[in-house]
Amino acid sequence: MSSSDDEQLGELKDWWQRNGKPLVTGGLLALVIVFGWQAWTKYQASQSQGASSLYQQLLETALTPNGKPDPAAVADLAGKLKNEYGGSAYAQYASLFVAKVAVDAGKLDDAANELRPVVDKPKDETLGEISRQRLAQVLAAQDKADEALKLLEGDTEKAYVASREELKGDLLAQLGRRDDAHAAYLKAKAALSDEAAVGGLQIKLDDLAKGDA
Repeated sequence: MSSSDDEQLGELKDWWQRNGKPLVTGGLLALVIVFGWQAWTKYQASQSQGASSLYQQLLETALTPNGKPDPAAVADLAGKLKNEYGGSAYAQYASLFVAKVAVDAGKLDDAANELRPVVDKPKDETLGEISRQRLAQVLAAQDKADEALKLLEGDTEKAYVASREELKGDLLAQLGRRDDAHAAYLKAKAALSDEAAVGGLQIKLDDLAKGDA
């Protein structure tokens, strides 16, 4: 091999060191990203399907035709959702069902303990508002209306204004603050368009008026 050939081979090796390896590394990295993403997507789909299946079982167990769910079965399914899919929306909705069963059994402390973690870190706005209002109702049943009212301070999405203001009215009436309760019921009524729901609020407003007579 001539010195010229040696020089060309040396230049080729040098080029490979500077350019060839990065090209291969980059190509492998691209493959890892693509296949890794596909695997992650499949994993996520599998997780979602598994959580959805468990949640469907929970619905069927909790929402029985006779309105009397099996507390042990509800707790078991909810526990599986929390253990296998903790932090997901499915797991948090499971907590709402467990809390409902606890309330029906008169176990208000258990219901409050189930709802507080969802109130503190809800997965979405709907979960946050539902759990907040339900916890407020539990606190009211524990004669903690003042604490319940604090939960309902601040703004909320338009879709939840009516139910929140009606609940605030109930709490204020429980505390004997009739004028404030009246104002809250009026806000709730103004936010509603459903005649049946408005009719229910009107009954509460009329009851307040009778108390003033």
